[in-house]
Amino acid sequence: MPITPAAPTAVSNPGRAAASEARKQRIRDAALTLFSQFGLRGASLDAIADQAGVSKTNLLYYFPSKEKLYVSVLQQILNTWLEPIRAIDADQTPEAAIGHYIRIKVELSRDHVQESRLFCLEMIQGAPLLKEELQQDLRALVEEKSKVIEHWIAGGKLLPVDPHHLIYLLWGTTQHYADFAVQIEAISGKTLADPDFFEATVDNIQRIVLGGLLPRQAAI
Repeated sequence: MPITPAAPTAVSNPGRAAASEARKQRIRDAALTLFSQFGLRGASLDAIADQAGVSKTNLLYYFPSKEKLYVSVLQQILNTWLEPIRAIDADQTPEAAIGHYIRIKVELSRDHVQESRLFCLEMIQGAPLLKEELQQDLRALVEEKSKVIEHWIAGGKLLPVDPHHLIYLLWGTTQHYADFAVQIEAISGKTLADPDFFEATVDNIQRIVLGGLLPRQAAI
């Protein structure tokens, strides 16, 4: 009885996988640039493909529709934005954890202006394509970190505050320097690209926030 040859086993090709991921990221980067300028409706797949240096057919191979590409870009932004808050841990002191969080978030506002603009635009429109993720993953993360803040409060390390409002305050304050960069520059003549202004921004936010949170003897 003849032996049927075994079907060939797919061999992973790390180089090919890396090239594919790099191409996908190039498409996301191009999409970010155009979505942040023109929004979902104003940016065309043809323009995004041209910006990324790929064919439209190749783009659609990775992202079957403009909406799926848009959501992929937003998810990547959200992951970047949430990485600093994921690092907050109950074993840290609140001064160290919140102070570091403020610095990292201001760095993100300085270095990711397009991302901030697009995410803000999506929120203003009611987050129609991202609401499910906000209601699930984001909500779970905020609840997790709220328990860390409650732990600090219970231990007398922070004055009593509503953890949710503290998180909203930190988001809004640090994000302001990206979303309203034009307004800040018009008033101060400076941006976060100026190292002295960057450090002054971090220092002032840290002192204002921690000065209102820490028990009086520990306040900076």
